[in-house]
Amino acid sequence: MGKIISLANQKGGVGKTTTAINLAASLATLGKKVLLIDADPQANASSGLGIDIRSLEFTIYECLIDDVPPTQAIHPTAVENLYILPSHIDLVGAEIEMLNMDNRERVMKNILTPLKSLYDYLLIDCSPSLGLITVNALTASDSVIIPVQCEYFALEGISKLLNTIKIIKSRLNTALEIEGFLLTMYDNRLRLANQVYAEVKKHFQGMVFESVIARNVRLSEAPSHGKPVLMYDSESKGSSNYMDLAKELIAKHKKVN
Repeated sequence: MGKIISLANQKGGVGKTTTAINLAASLATLGKKVLLIDADPQANASSGLGIDIRSLEFTIYECLIDDVPPTQAIHPTAVENLYILPSHIDLVGAEIEMLNMDNRERVMKNILTPLKSLYDYLLIDCSPSLGLITVNALTASDSVIIPVQCEYFALEGISKLLNTIKIIKSRLNTALEIEGFLLTMYDNRLRLANQVYAEVKKHFQGMVFESVIARNVRLSEAPSHGKPVLMYDSESKGSSNYMDLAKELIAKHKKVN
């Protein structure tokens, strides 16, 4: 049975979509069957995997609003074992359209639960907000990865996200766990980055992934070529960091199971 993991942080620019794309590609390269769900209206995870958004007949929007079966909207990618349920700018309006739906917080759960038997991992790239779509993603998920940027305001806003997770856990999804905090954009030459690293470790202890994502030019360049960093430059620091994270995640789940 597959595991649904959201990547969430309402603070933008923390490496959330970069992590979604590259963790998904690394897990697929390690032989896992992976579905990446792009739940962000900006659709960066879709374009970052080479999907031409303008040519799509169906996206996650149609699945949520028009009851289109997700199997009709899922596309293979250039990475073997990696599939994507793409997004579209229309998703911006979906929150308003979903307001009058019965069980509006569970629409995504109803779409994704039947897919769990088809994939090892289903990763949801959430938008940088705590709106209804993100609530849907967290309600559908088994766990959540929280990317944290190694910069000055890193911990600002995390308490808001943790509070949202707590509310969802108590009211909508009692099984929701925090998979881990992931430190991104780390530069070991900067004293501030090391201070943030130490502070996050002190705060969250064993909940922080051992793998850390270093600041890396190749990681920034890869999406403009529509490729995960593994395909763009497999020898890069970013590529090995995400491969380490994927191995850590797989090892963690083996232990639990």
